[in-house]
Amino acid sequence: MSWLHSIDLAVFRFINLKLSNPVLDLLMPELSGNSWFLPIALVVAGVLVWKGNARARLLVLSLALLLGIGDGFFINPMKKAVARPRPFVEVPEAKVLVGRGQSGSMPSSHTSTWFALTVIAAAYYRRSWRLLLPLAATVGFSRVYLGVHYPTDVLAGALLGAGYAGAGLWLLGRIWTYAGARWFPVWFAQLPAWIPAPAKGGTSRAASDGPPAPASAAAGLVGMNEVELGRLRDLQWVRLGCVVVAVLFVCRLVYVASNEIELSEDEAYQWVWSKHLALSYYSKPPMIALLHYLGTALWGDTALGVRFCPPVVSALLGLLLLRFFSQYANGRVGFFMVLVANTTPLLAAGSILMTIDPPLVLFWCAAMCAGWQAMQKAKAIGPWLWMGFWMGLAFLSKYSALFFLPSLGLFFVMWPPARIHLRRRGPWLALLPLGLAMVPVLIWNAQHGWVTVQHVSENAQLDKTWHGTFQYFGEFTGAEFGLLNPIYFVAMLWAVAGFWAQARQRPLELYLFAMGAPVFFGYWLYTFHSRVHPNWIAPAVVPLLALTLLYWERRWREGNRHVVRWLTAGVLLGGALVVVCHDTSLLRHIARVNLPAKVDPLRRVRGISEIARVAGDERRALQEGDRKETFILASHYGLTGQITFYLPEARLGLPGSPLVYPRATRGPKNQFYFWPEYRYRETRKGQNAVFIRFSDKPEPPPQDLLAEFQSVTDLGYREIKVGNQVFHRVQIFACRHVL
Repeated sequence: MSWLHSIDLAVFRFINLKLSNPVLDLLMPELSGNSWFLPIALVVAGVLVWKGNARARLLVLSLALLLGIGDGFFINPMKKAVARPRPFVEVPEAKVLVGRGQSGSMPSSHTSTWFALTVIAAAYYRRSWRLLLPLAATVGFSRVYLGVHYPTDVLAGALLGAGYAGAGLWLLGRIWTYAGARWFPVWFAQLPAWIPAPAKGGTSRAASDGPPAPASAAAGLVGMNEVELGRLRDLQWVRLGCVVVAVLFVCRLVYVASNEIELSEDEAYQWVWSKHLALSYYSKPPMIALLHYLGTALWGDTALGVRFCPPVVSALLGLLLLRFFSQYANGRVGFFMVLVANTTPLLAAGSILMTIDPPLVLFWCAAMCAGWQAMQKAKAIGPWLWMGFWMGLAFLSKYSALFFLPSLGLFFVMWPPARIHLRRRGPWLALLPLGLAMVPVLIWNAQHGWVTVQHVSENAQLDKTWHGTFQYFGEFTGAEFGLLNPIYFVAMLWAVAGFWAQARQRPLELYLFAMGAPVFFGYWLYTFHSRVHPNWIAPAVVPLLALTLLYWERRWREGNRHVVRWLTAGVLLGGALVVVCHDTSLLRHIARVNLPAKVDPLRRVRGISEIARVAGDERRALQEGDRKETFILASHYGLTGQITFYLPEARLGLPGSPLVYPRATRGPKNQFYFWPEYRYRETRKGQNAVFIRFSDKPEPPPQDLLAEFQSVTDLGYREIKVGNQVFHRVQIFACRHVL
């Protein structure tokens, strides 16, 4: 194929070198990668979803599905497989007017995306090709002119982009024809083709998604009365919710397994707990360690193993909400509850990060659902026992689960008809499984001087005198405004204030208020006393969002048509926030915005493996230089867990022979204090250590560190970069001979 390559090279030289001129030098970079294009495209897509018809929304959905899948699972893997060097490697004199990409040259992903977009848009709006095809061809030309692709790269990108777009549209049509007729017959009767036929004129092949709709799909609706149709519509919403839950579950597992982000301090710290299973722990109940143990038993000590449970918990929560609201409200509310929960950044973070909040939220909501079910039955015992069981699991996840009891009590106070249950055995029997769940925690604390009680009181600053301060109120409010989605946050406060007018006719809304308001507003008021972490209100989020949906759905039924548009805006805004929080580098690709490391929400989960590598290299260098056994000493228990996880030799030493230790403390300050093997002044006497800490500027070693070793030498200051950006700065010391 040398003759083809020579033609390819000749055409590249002609376009890149011969056609070069100042006007094109200014124009081509803008056509190839204008920083305003993607933001404008996202705004246009949002407007189409918000105000467009079914055709416009299907266009946006097809673009989102096919462009993401085509580029991520087809074009990029092909670039890696072909591994063709960029033309500027072979042609040193090439005029490169944009960044020198490190990925393969064949095919051009810019070109494939534009031609795929052109094909998809033309399928829905035929005349759009008149604008998009010349634009796509110009973008392809610009990639050669800018010196980053050969002409054949562009040609391959155009053919592949158009090909996967056409094939994808055909496949979506076939799926809709098969699944729509069977699972969504009402919607299928209204929209029998994935690409709707033009409003005027006859249908064309482009508007047909395959074989005609089965006659039984529409025939099955004939003769149904309005009640039966309503039940079928409800069932369709539930099925659609199940599809959303399943798709998100798979996407989250892929994301977790991709190692896009690394373990946070708490995740790594609590992963170490799973190597030392116990009845309870210094600061938390045992559930988090058990879930870590379960995940790593299935998938090993990997990111997928550590974070396997959050996607599972999120999926179970989605199915629980679908079932509950389809039974006690309607299927549409259940579907939108799933959608809202997954576009609320605080809850979405819990579907990825393995912290104590995801199981707490799941078990709190399960207890909430069981409690409402119990109140619908006069003499039921089973639902009350289930409520107690879920309360017990919630307590084993986080101690704040005990707030469920005063929340339930508030409902009994506000809703007199519910008090009849207090004269029966059910609610009191529910305390039995909760009490049994508390036993292991009480035993462990009795064996360890009730250290958890002291820790929790110190964490909440209960010993602090109440003076009243606004210092933390604004901080907490701003954090929740963003983490709960700005539109949802405002809608929630509005709903909490507005539902009271009919509260006595709406016991479910009153119940949801009781299940969330005491926690949310209680912590909000507590900010006048001391700082409150934004995640502390996590169990209140789902019940309050559910109250919000029920309230605004009622307003929509009363004729307020703005509800749909604001809900759409909330879903779009929340979806964008959630996607960006999964990968903040998207801001650079979309809008050419580089977040400073200090404000990047992913800072604490990036660059960690590099810190572990640096610590490991320094340990080996000191050990080989002094010919003496050397371990690693970290300034914080979280950093101890992170280095242990990302340093292979440290991970292999668990549980009995640790290589990484936290600084020694005089009293119990973390879980490591209770494990004898982590007392390095006893187990590592006479050995050397490398001490590592985060530090924004070089500082002298801590005084108590000097007292623990014969000598301490500063090994320097390291900058930990992610890409070209400094994310962390660490200082390292050589500590010789433990005294």
